[in-house]
Amino acid sequence: MAESFQSRAFRWKMNFWPCYRGTGGRIQYIAADWREVRVRLSLSWRTTNYVGAIFGGSLYAAVDPLYMLMLIKILGPGYIVWDKAAAIRFKKPGRSTLTATFRLDEAELETIRGLLATTPKVDRTYLIQLVDAAGTVHAEVEKVVQVRKK
Repeated sequence: MAESFQSRAFRWKMNFWPCYRGTGGRIQYIAADWREVRVRLSLSWRTTNYVGAIFGGSLYAAVDPLYMLMLIKILGPGYIVWDKAAAIRFKKPGRSTLTATFRLDEAELETIRGLLATTPKVDRTYLIQLVDAAGTVHAEVEKVVQVRKK
């Protein structure tokens, strides 16, 4: 699905927002329906650690807010969405540009809505992989996002 004017404008704002810009990550694409987001994190003087790989803080921060933002945009104002927990596992040093893709399908959204029909809040866990151009996983971030109705 192509970007809409609104998703493209949001992407542009996020990439220039100092809090996100400082991560070194850049959002490359936001689907018009917010069900897919792609992020790129380049190895540069701003993201390089002491040993020449991408700094772990940049790896995490570049992917940190996205599932929460996606759920806020998709579910709408009747829901409260918060990041609850996160863990990162470093698999290989990132010595080139890494990318991450975030996806939410209709089954996941229906699961959230269905669980919230019987319980006041639900925690959902998402795995994000930062991969190089060859598809090699360099880091995995596990995000726990809490959703509840207003």
